[in-house]
Amino acid sequence: MDLSVLRAGFSTKIHLLTDRQGLPLGTVLSAGQRHESVFFTDLMNEVSVPRPRGRPRKRPEAVAGDRAYDADWIRQWCADKGIESAIPARKDLRDGPGRPPTCDDRRYRDRNTVERCVGHLKERRRLVVRYEKKASHYKAMILWAFVEEYLSR
Repeated sequence: MDLSVLRAGFSTKIHLLTDRQGLPLGTVLSAGQRHESVFFTDLMNEVSVPRPRGRPRKRPEAVAGDRAYDADWIRQWCADKGIESAIPARKDLRDGPGRPPTCDDRRYRDRNTVERCVGHLKERRRLVVRYEKKASHYKAMILWAFVEEYLSR
């Protein structure tokens, strides 16, 4: 998303992608009134996972998301890229035709790493209080927090 048209304010959403250990890999900002699922592909395109021995970069093996990301087009996008989606079905659509009955509970359990990473980011007062009103400056502060998170481990 073009950050020049987005103002960072109190309702700005941070869409976050982490690895299995909870280290932040990528982020996308959006206006608070926009739905999370709209930014799924933007967020996934932020990151590619390196492979050993000089092989080309690839996508992750699996992605775990909450029920907000339960959409047929997201599941299809993941299937097209060879990514397993561990996204539970929304309760109102769980038993519909062609809907997956469940998701891989073992992979979905790893989703808490994103929540823990958000908790670590909330320790930075500048991010929580949102002093930065320009989206590009706010994203820079988020990326700075990413650097601090990497250096602390």
